[in-house]
Amino acid sequence: DALAVGDTSLMKEPFRIRRQALIEGVSHRQWCHVTRTTEDPALGAQWLEEFEGAGLDGVIAKRLDGPYLPGKREMIKVKHHRDADCVAIGYRIHKSGEGIGSILLGLHREDGELQMVGGAASFTAQARRKLLAELEPLRIGDDVRDGEPSRWNSAADKRWIPIRPEKVCEVAYDQMEGNSEHRAGQPATSGQGRRFRHAVKFLRWRPDRDPESCRFDQLDVPLNYDLNDVLEKPGGAVEATGKRN
Repeated sequence: DALAVGDTSLMKEPFRIRRQALIEGVSHRQWCHVTRTTEDPALGAQWLEEFEGAGLDGVIAKRLDGPYLPGKREMIKVKHHRDADCVAIGYRIHKSGEGIGSILLGLHREDGELQMVGGAASFTAQARRKLLAELEPLRIGDDVRDGEPSRWNSAADKRWIPIRPEKVCEVAYDQMEGNSEHRAGQPATSGQGRRFRHAVKFLRWRPDRDPESCRFDQLDVPLNYDLNDVLEKPGGAVEATGKRN
């Protein structure tokens, strides 16, 4: 987007005009990329799939006739919506000291190891208390473990309480991150180094699922695309590297 050209404000102009001003202003420069746009919904859906494989969250939708509105979220971020069955491997107490703050989740790798892949949070006060009553009986002694620092809040207490891996829950997530490499067309069974990119949403307990059945091969793993190709190639598809991201 471009908010001004020189001393001329473009904030009241529609996005279509602001976008053209941006292209004319930086297209000849080498120090930045101007991301691609389209008015074709089918191409936008294609980009949603390809761009994820380059490490991007999704695509942005904007009104072509809309002015720039400071302080208002006028655009829509289109992301993936997926679900997975994970093993509850531990929990953190809520910062208020009452109930569960987050449930730590794991998946089994192909070598049988149970690997932490992230956590589910944002529970109501009532749900926090109920979850604590359900999970505290599974606590493993008085063990409290240190967790990885949060990239969103470095001051947050990341200590967590491990529990016996006996309960399975269904969660909603958008995408995974990590450096595991997989051949195109093959499932991501290894899981080494992979985790949910963002906090996931707890949906329900799955008493019908065996924890041993919660493996990485249930996950959607996008083909790996080069970020420069995604940013620079105009128009249609880019070529995959032949590996799963």
